[in-house]
Amino acid sequence: MEASLFSVDKVPLLNYRPSHCCSFSSYPKKLESFVCTESHFRRIVNNKLQSKKTIFSGQSVCCYRLKPVSALSSEDTHPINQVRGQSFDQWDSLTAKFAAAANLPFLLLQLPQIILNTRNLLAGNKSALLAIPWLGMLTGLLGNISLLSYFIKKRETEAVVVQMLGVISMYAVILQLVIADAMPLPHFIVTSIVIASGLVLNFMRYFQLLDGEIWHFWEEFITIGGLSALPQVMWSTFVPYIPHTVLPGFIAFSTAVVAVFLARMGKLSEKGIGILGFVSGWTATLLFMWMPVSQMWTNILNPENVKGLSAVSMLLAMIGNGLLIPRALFIRDLMWFTGSTWSCVFYGWGNLICLYCFNNISKEFFLASSFGFLAWIGITVWRDAKVHGYNSPFSSLKEMIFGH
Repeated sequence: MEASLFSVDKVPLLNYRPSHCCSFSSYPKKLESFVCTESHFRRIVNNKLQSKKTIFSGQSVCCYRLKPVSALSSEDTHPINQVRGQSFDQWDSLTAKFAAAANLPFLLLQLPQIILNTRNLLAGNKSALLAIPWLGMLTGLLGNISLLSYFIKKRETEAVVVQMLGVISMYAVILQLVIADAMPLPHFIVTSIVIASGLVLNFMRYFQLLDGEIWHFWEEFITIGGLSALPQVMWSTFVPYIPHTVLPGFIAFSTAVVAVFLARMGKLSEKGIGILGFVSGWTATLLFMWMPVSQMWTNILNPENVKGLSAVSMLLAMIGNGLLIPRALFIRDLMWFTGSTWSCVFYGWGNLICLYCFNNISKEFFLASSFGFLAWIGITVWRDAKVHGYNSPFSSLKEMIFGH
């Protein structure tokens, strides 16, 4: 998306990607810019770098210099300490294309599972759907809707489409679980209302049709909802091995309501508001990350139900999340990188391991999937380090985590 630029002494990079100059899509808060002198401008022209500049009333802003900051907050994420060049620009473009390409496997992700569930339902084999824990799907769905709001706020269009497809496909699976009596109907009704409202509000936000106060209320709602749901779902996963109780959710809900209320009343310090935003963002990711944990726990408890899983769905999950990893690493978004990598390892590869151990997939299928995944991670880390001019492939990971 292009931005409108004005002639000023210092030009801030707004919440849009500047065209032809810097193609980052991370929208950092801490930015510096500098205005090129006329002599420097001539040198740029002589070096045939006209495609790398943007002109403002006779002056040229030729690049932006970014302050290294820690990516732990995931609010100040961006590619840092960059050395711009052809290889850097190519990798920037490729990572964006990879993220866009992830839409295809995510579009097909739940389709094999939906087809398999439909066959089992038509055959009257409702017990096969018990292999899919509704709590795990619910946490993944809530994580998707929360991350949808996160990426809309960052204007990462490719990731927005991915999360949208995730919401729709997971909701379809949950609907099948309700039909199979594998999920309580009251929980489904509440979930449906939240998801429908979230999709409408996010759609309006993306197209700048939503009032800021309404969006702020939605952010508060998903903060409270996420902080309440995460500990309760984590606790409920291990019932009946631990006592059934709503105490974890109640404590988290009360804490979240008080924190949001204090923030709205202006009683929280700037640091406290920052911590609240930090926790809210990571809660969405942890909700999404808990889905494979719940699935793995179900596999351990009920090995015979593993046949209800689709190997193709697990492979598509690994491919889709794997295609997002290069972009997350490039823009130094630790939260995005952690969620995508976790889903690759535990939801995709982890479930393939379970299917292989119970002889539901061939050895060749498993080895090919494993080798491809590990090779992709290695190439991603190596390539990112190379375009940034680092000698060690671990430098990019260190920079993403610590900001330097």
